Amino acid sequence: MSGGILVTGGRGQLATSLGRLGGAGVTVVGRPAFDFDRPETIDAVLAEAAPALVVNAAAWTAVDAAEADEAGAYRANAAGPAHIAAFCHQTGARLIHISTDYVFDGTKGAPYTEDDPTAPTGVYGATKQEGEQRVLALCPDAIVLRTAWVYAETGKNFLRTMLNVARKTDRLRVVADQIGCPTNADDLAAAIMAVAGRMLGAPAELGGVYHAAGSGETSWHGFAREIFAIAGPLGWPAPVVDAIGTADWPTAARRPADSRLDCGRLDKVFGHKLPDWRESLARAVQAICYAEVARAG
Repeated sequence: MSGGILVTGGRGQLATSLGRLGGAGVTVVGRPAFDFDRPETIDAVLAEAAPALVVNAAAWTAVDAAEADEAGAYRANAAGPAHIAAFCHQTGARLIHISTDYVFDGTKGAPYTEDDPTAPTGVYGATKQEGEQRVLALCPDAIVLRTAWVYAETGKNFLRTMLNVARKTDRLRVVADQIGCPTNADDLAAAIMAVAGRMLGAPAELGGVYHAAGSGETSWHGFAREIFAIAGPLGWPAPVVDAIGTADWPTAARRPADSRLDCGRLDKVFGHKLPDWRESLARAVQAICYAEVARAG
């Protein structure tokens, strides 16, 4: 696999999409063989793979749990990525590091550009912010790709949670005053592969921060309602979705109220724009429902 693309993140939803999309040219690694809590495994995997490009999709993504384990979140979101960045700089491998909209505080009132100042509101966002900074300091030609509200047909995500909960209740309460850009993992993987294709053999000037998220915007409440608008006609339970405020659903970490991302730079530089979030959501919901019908015979 020397000279190919190495993707970290194991069985995570983005790493899974990248492995499926990239085929034989992509090798996916994860725990226990590749573990940010054991730096020696990072060295061993990178040395054996000798990749031309690394996509770091591994991260601590449990936003609330990070508040109780800052050290663990730091190892996964800052120290580990820095370790990869140092390797890439030393060997000449290119690097795409995945980051998050949660590096912003959500008070701008308009979609964030890559040049807006970051101001995370919790440990997760703060460790991801430090990861960005350390990656670019150690490997200036790296690309930091911020995304948002990622979901997939499999794994643990908002889409799957809503569909599973719908089987247990006929009424849900979902936060309506947090706004963002839902992003299908397959769409994000396609964007990453497009960027990777350009990076290999391209000048280092392409490095820097870019935003990559589904086109359009909604609230968590709007996201949930759209899920059931698609799933209901396909036979899935479609509960009533009541709108509530953030204050009505207290969490350990404070989320940004408006973390919409402006993805114009990605389109301008790489000629790539992610589809409208509704189109991609419909594709994912339909796939889940059809698979359920197939399993049921």
